[in-house]
Amino acid sequence: KTNVMFLKTHKTASSTVLNIMFRFVERYNLTVALPADQLVHLGYPKTFLARFVEEFKAIGQNYNIMCNHLRFNPSEVQKVMAANTFYFSILRNPISLLESSYIYYKDIVPAFRISKNVNEYLASPMKYYRPEDYKKNIYARNIMWFDFGYDNNAEDNKTYTQMVLKEIEQNFHLILIADYFDESMILLKHTLCWDLDDVIYFKLNSRSQDTVQTLTPESEERIKAWCSLDWKLYLHFNQSFWRKIEETIGLEELEKEVNHLRTRQKELMETCLLDQEAVGKDHIKSKALLPFQSGAANILGYNLKQDLDNRTLRTCQKMVMPELQYTSYLYAVQHP
Repeated sequence: KTNVMFLKTHKTASSTVLNIMFRFVERYNLTVALPADQLVHLGYPKTFLARFVEEFKAIGQNYNIMCNHLRFNPSEVQKVMAANTFYFSILRNPISLLESSYIYYKDIVPAFRISKNVNEYLASPMKYYRPEDYKKNIYARNIMWFDFGYDNNAEDNKTYTQMVLKEIEQNFHLILIADYFDESMILLKHTLCWDLDDVIYFKLNSRSQDTVQTLTPESEERIKAWCSLDWKLYLHFNQSFWRKIEETIGLEELEKEVNHLRTRQKELMETCLLDQEAVGKDHIKSKALLPFQSGAANILGYNLKQDLDNRTLRTCQKMVMPELQYTSYLYAVQHP
């Protein structure tokens, strides 16, 4: 399948998926729905409108791929994407997600900025989470719910959450789980009839371990209550994820393919990378490969080997190219 819409959620390994999608676009010469006016996001956090896409008026429904950050709005996305488009997204356990958001958005989210650390914030979130800041505080509560287009401060009642989960199931063919990223890539490959090489990746936009704050067991429990909409979303789609795997691939075959993927990934890392691993921002030699830095996180990147032949260099460069650089690169190619 080549008509694919990926809803890029926040702090869910989605930058790695975006890189996979962008390389797929180039490999098969496809057209991607890029943000108008060389922006990075498709209007986010505003609810998505078709006019947020570059040259939407000229290209209409002839885009193959859409994957930059947007706040989901099915009727407007359908104006941009063909009727037979495959829709998928990715979720992450809200516990690790919230800690990750806290570090990454520390400086721009009022609720995070005015609390000392993540555990203090979770001890009494309402103390820091002020209603008048709700637009800036989206990352501080139920961010996945928000990305899917719903109210992240909505009251958690059963009728409402069931309705939303049902709606998401109707709008999306597949929901992946970041906590099982390799398994997710294998399921994606099977569902879209892609090759293994289409889903090989290097982990992008991760941060150094020393910026991770340890959550207390109390904090972990509080996240489930404070972000109860995201928690329900995650539990529901984690179940359907494993059900899908058992129905389509089976656990035995899954394990085989995951090992394949990891072997191939290791080979490519040995081919491409100077240090065999991601390095801190101060150790990235090429500024073109430096990922965007945010908050208190040290976002890691890669150094490529020096003596690669042109074809290998191109492959390796694309695998480590950060989101902002890749978006502007495709923009220049597609909208010269």
